[in-house]
Amino acid sequence: MMKSTESSSTASLAIHSIATVAGIATIHAFVSGGMFGRMTKPKKGQAEKRLSNDMFCTVIDAEDSKEEEKEEVSDFPTSVVVTLPDWTTEFYTERKNKVYKTDKEMMGVAMELSKINCKQKTGGPFGTAIFEYDPQTKESKLFSIGVNRVVPCSNSTLHGEMTAIQFGQQKIKDFSFSCAGAKIGKEYHLYTSCAPCCQCLGGVLWSGVSKLVCGASKADAESIGFSEGPVFDQSYVALEEAGCKVIKDVLRDECNDVLQWYGNNGEIYNP
Repeated sequence: MMKSTESSSTASLAIHSIATVAGIATIHAFVSGGMFGRMTKPKKGQAEKRLSNDMFCTVIDAEDSKEEEKEEVSDFPTSVVVTLPDWTTEFYTERKNKVYKTDKEMMGVAMELSKINCKQKTGGPFGTAIFEYDPQTKESKLFSIGVNRVVPCSNSTLHGEMTAIQFGQQKIKDFSFSCAGAKIGKEYHLYTSCAPCCQCLGGVLWSGVSKLVCGASKADAESIGFSEGPVFDQSYVALEEAGCKVIKDVLRDECNDVLQWYGNNGEIYNP
């Protein structure tokens, strides 16, 4: 039989052991976040519990968690979304397998883009079509399209030429049409319903297309209130010197008709 003193001592030891285990379990719960929340450095005004080794555990309720999540969201975007109207998918699909041989035929596509964009109220009166040209057969096929999306996308850079270039280069997976085309023996020609503004002339130059064909003129666009910026004869000379052939005034009257309609019915959106 165990003496009473030994029994008392054993009971005390057992209780002490249980308390120790419970304490370790409690600390583990605090550290792992399983009981009161995750470990974090306490913020001003929050209660803190000091544990061993100078660790802190802050009890974070639901409101604190929501507030912290809001603080972690940046107010600076890291991506830009560029879209074309839904109708452009059908437009492209209906024409992608057609063979084009003349500048007027291909300018007709750019003009039609500008006209539909106006009628559908999905952007300004400017359309662009980029064609893949085969020097061997002298035939062209529609490769990329673009329309003005400045107002719908709240983006001053999204002119017809710029959207056609962006989507075309995404499709070809290269920043240069000339480099990509050289690999497969093709050229890329850009047709725009109106002569490019100063921004788009630069975009055409850097894009690597080997031919620029314009419909309406800079004067036509400015006659309804648009500002085309500093565009000079030398700008086109620079394009030619870079290897981009320039042709102007193809279906000019027809393309200008679209501009004039828009001038009476649409929004002129200069900066």
